[in-house]
Parts: sequence; C-alpha cells; structure tokens
Amino acid sequence: MSSVLIDTCMWSLAFRRKGSKEIKVAQEISNLIDENRAKIIGLIRQEVLSGYSNVRSYTNLRDKLRYFPNVPTIDSDYELAAEYSNLCRKKGIQGSHADFLICAVSTRSKMKIYTQDKDFQHYSKYLPVELHKEN
Repeated sequence: MSSVLIDTCMWSLAFRRKGSKEIKVAQEISNLIDENRAKIIGLIRQEVLSGYSNVRSYTNLRDKLRYFPNVPTIDSDYELAAEYSNLCRKKGIQGSHADFLICAVSTRSKMKIYTQDKDFQHYSKYLPVELHKEN
C-alpha cells in the first residue's frame, strides 16, 4: 500500500469533527495513521498550525503533529514544482506554489494526495499525481 500525503484542508476538517463530513475525514485519516500511511510535509504542517492563534490550542496541535515526521523536501522538488506550474499554466490551469510543491513531493515519493481541493483534480489531468480515494 502506498503512503498518502494529507493536504492541509483534510487535517483542518478532521480536527473540526463537527459534522458527518468532518467525522468521515477524521476516520479516514485515523485509518491511514493505523496503517502507517499518513504523511505530512513541512509546508502542510506550517499551514495547519498557522490557523491557531490561541497558544494552548496551537501547542496541543503542534504536539500531536510532531508524531508525524516530515517527508523531506529536496531541491529537485522545487524545480519540479516550477515545471508543474509552467505546464499547468500553459494548459490554462492556475495553481499555488504550495499546491505544486505538494504535487512534486508526492510524485517523487510515489505518494497519493488526500484532498478535497478541486484544483488537484485539474492538476491530475496533466501531472502524474494520484489522488487518494476514501474507503
């Protein structure tokens, strides 16, 4: 089974756990953790933690996320992210630098991406990224 890079929006949904959608995402992430397949990169860690201004909440979440070591990003990931950005722009698809870095790391590391961000569906038409589907 392949590892799964969990996007910022999915961590955010899982930590909310207010409705059935959030609970379903939290359960999927829990299953990925149990299977030792859940992965994170520093950029996603930063994005998730940036949403917490309360010091106690921030510290609590930071400590939970420390369970997951970062999948390293290397120089070639940034170069590939730029290539992906240029390719998608030629196809009329705009994206963020963060999204293309996620795509590059997932490609190099052969990881699927778990996200509900619709932009990734557009990227996957032209980039060799694979999206994780919930069980």
